[in-house]
Formats: sequence, C-alpha cells, structure tokens
Amino acid sequence: MARRRTPPAPDYAALHRLAWEGWSLWFEASNVIWLRLWRLSAGGKLAEREATRMVEEKLAANWELGWKLLTAPSTQPEQAARRSVRHYRTKVRANRRRLRRNA
Repeated sequence: MARRRTPPAPDYAALHRLAWEGWSLWFEASNVIWLRLWRLSAGGKLAEREATRMVEEKLAANWELGWKLLTAPSTQPEQAARRSVRHYRTKVRANRRRLRRNA
C-alpha cells in the first residue's frame, strides 16, 4: 500500500509579502493612470504620443512577461506570481518617474 504524502505547509510570510507587493503595484499603477489622464486631458501632440506609447508599452510588457514565464524553468505558481508582479512593477515605476519628471 502506497503511503500518502502530506502537502507542504504554505509559507504564510511569503504569501503576505506577495500580497503586499501586489497592493503596492496597484497603488503605483493608479498613480500612473492619474498622471497619464492629466497628460491626455491636455490634448495635443504630447497627448497623442502618450496614448501611442501607453498602448505600445502594455503590449511589449505583456509579450516580455509571457516569454519570461514560458522560458523559465518549471516554476511554482507563487514564483510565477512574484515574477509577474516584479516585472510589471519595474515598468510602472519607470512610467511614474517619467511622468512625474515631465508633469
């Protein structure tokens, strides 16, 4: 008779950190949305460039993350989630710095 293995206990500290990182990403992304709305509401060439850039960046970020997750060694769901948050957070932070500098 085969012996049943018990699943490992979840690492609640790691899950808590991941939740915090996700919340921080949401907060920074909402800040970027607000800054972009100000830029878009001004209209003109700068707004057109920002709209184009926004769409291009989103497509590129999604493509990059998909490729990273596909080519990574077999990862656990928590690792994939952490990698996703880290990937998007670098993009969001770069946009926030750029938009605040030119505000």
